[in-house]
Amino acid sequence: MNPFWSAQHQANFTLFSSSHLAAVAGIAMAAAALYVWREPLGRSRPYKDLVRCGIIAALLLPEIALNIWYGAEGLWNVKSTLPLELCSITLVLSVFMLWTRSRRLYSILFFAGICGALQAIATPSLGYPFPHFRFFHFFIAHGAIIMASLYMTWIENCKPSWKSVGAAMLFLNLLMLGVGGVNRMLGSNYMFLMHKPDTPSMLDMLGPHPYYLIAEEAIALTMFVLLYLLFFRMPALLFQSSKKFHETPGKREYYDGR
Repeated sequence: MNPFWSAQHQANFTLFSSSHLAAVAGIAMAAAALYVWREPLGRSRPYKDLVRCGIIAALLLPEIALNIWYGAEGLWNVKSTLPLELCSITLVLSVFMLWTRSRRLYSILFFAGICGALQAIATPSLGYPFPHFRFFHFFIAHGAIIMASLYMTWIENCKPSWKSVGAAMLFLNLLMLGVGGVNRMLGSNYMFLMHKPDTPSMLDMLGPHPYYLIAEEAIALTMFVLLYLLFFRMPALLFQSSKKFHETPGKREYYDGR
């Protein structure tokens, strides 16, 4: 029995274990590196395309491997393995976004993709610990969802608007309606719309079904607004404030408020 690949495992994933924290740190370092190198990457089309294709590979290859694993281990099931989870959907859309450099998809995925992946990474619905294949698949795929939108922000210079927050909320609600209909037909629980996951998650703190779905709406909206403020409004306000105290050549050296 190959412990890396086999569906039979002797241990369960432990929330906030050393391997979990190491995976989170790895994703954070990748994001930090992308930010630090954003300007030289932005000036070089070959390197920009290399990074873009690398993120596409980090999205696609683990997902292809996952479906091979489902088939090889006899786990494929229409009720649980269709790509109808929020992160599975945003993963596929992130591939299209990067491939086409779609700003329309970006305006939705910056919020729905990043926030959904962050929540999954913080409280993974994962039954397999390090060093199982599913552990690597989970954190690589979710990390790549975040990196896809950060790439579009820092390298392709995309910016969402306040309208994008509303568009992302509309996207989520339409998705919930569609996936909810599939759940009723199949007796499945995609996006945890019918009941909470069996593993510990943030949903455990949000009350019973269906009230946790309403709480999720409020949390999603709050996270979207905070993400927009953190990435765009606050830097813009700080930049405008700093300009008041610095002068262009030939003018005053400081701004006195008059």
